[in-house]
Amino acid sequence: MAELITPTERLHSSWLAAREEWGPDAHQDGSGLRLVGDDDLRSPEGFASWVARLRRQADRSRPVGEGSVHATHWWIADGETYLGAIDLRHSLNAFLLEGGGHIGYSIRPSARRRGLASWALGAVLLKAPELGLDRVLLTCDDGNVGSARTIERNGGVLEDVRGTEAGTKRRYWITVTPTAPDPAAHPST
Repeated sequence: MAELITPTERLHSSWLAAREEWGPDAHQDGSGLRLVGDDDLRSPEGFASWVARLRRQADRSRPVGEGSVHATHWWIADGETYLGAIDLRHSLNAFLLEGGGHIGYSIRPSARRRGLASWALGAVLLKAPELGLDRVLLTCDDGNVGSARTIERNGGVLEDVRGTEAGTKRRYWITVTPTAPDPAAHPST
């Protein structure tokens, strides 16, 4: 059964297999790949260094780099299999307000169409009030019908569609309230 876990070095080989499905240069929303720096993710040491950066980004007592915000990262996993990633950005800077949003997520191609993105988004929305957020912004590419449906299933209300430096984005707001998740909504893997 799928679960949200803190990024871990334990899933290195499964993460690499997922990366091959996307292709080496594909953008993976919610993955934190921009934090890689000069690390070689194929090496255990480079991968461990990146995973440590992902974990540190949630620590509000530590400064983040210019242009960055604090964010909590989770991986979607089923046992030892990496299925995807989702992150919750604790605040918005100008870029995120325009076209990035509070939450980014991606599911590896072989694990799509199982409800994982909707389930993970619903679970992460429950965590937003813990950060003082009562409303979150989510965006997706204008042509990404699957992501738009995922956001709408979780209460997303379309504010607008606009051109941004990252392309044409659909911008949705979701009002969040702390409630218990519906266990029946958990996807099968």
